[in-house]
Amino acid sequence: MPHYKLTYFNLRGRAEISRYVFAYSGKKYEDHRIEAADWPKIKPTIPFGKVPVLEVDGVIIHQSLAIARYLARETGLAGQTPVEQALADAIVDTIDDFMVLFPWAEKNQDVRTQAFNDILTNKAPELLKDLDAFLGDKNWLVGKSVTWADFYWDVCSTTLLSYKPDLADNYPRLLALRDRVQALPAIAAWLQKRPKTIM
Repeated sequence: MPHYKLTYFNLRGRAEISRYVFAYSGKKYEDHRIEAADWPKIKPTIPFGKVPVLEVDGVIIHQSLAIARYLARETGLAGQTPVEQALADAIVDTIDDFMVLFPWAEKNQDVRTQAFNDILTNKAPELLKDLDAFLGDKNWLVGKSVTWADFYWDVCSTTLLSYKPDLADNYPRLLALRDRVQALPAIAAWLQKRPKTIM
């Protein structure tokens, strides 16, 4: 069995999707969390100077979604057919295109708050409308079983709802999808035991 080591900050952030996949699959891994104060000395040792990275038997994979996609394929969460896999990838990429609009690293609190409010008020409704239409009356976004696309919706919407709790009130099907993901026993257990972090 491969040895997995996932390295990221002590945040949910860009690594949480992979932690969901590990939790659901039951695969053992080292959840290596680094403190922000230690980052300047660690950064030069990380390929491409960004985290998360996943080490698999000494091979280092970078880019958060490449890591999660690899893990999803390894654990049967990528989709059951090539078309389902492409659709799951497309949903993840669509959500991620939205998430990267936010100025996460902005230090000026006023600028950050204004930008977040603008995105959540003016851009989020279109994403939610499209996701809701794609989900329709299905239990899961893609296919007949849970995929990493459902996990990514839960991970990202958790962060978004922490900024705007009523964000998805007009989309009960999307909220119900969150409930289904969080009710999966392995995910529920992870949510109970994971470190409490700001994001």
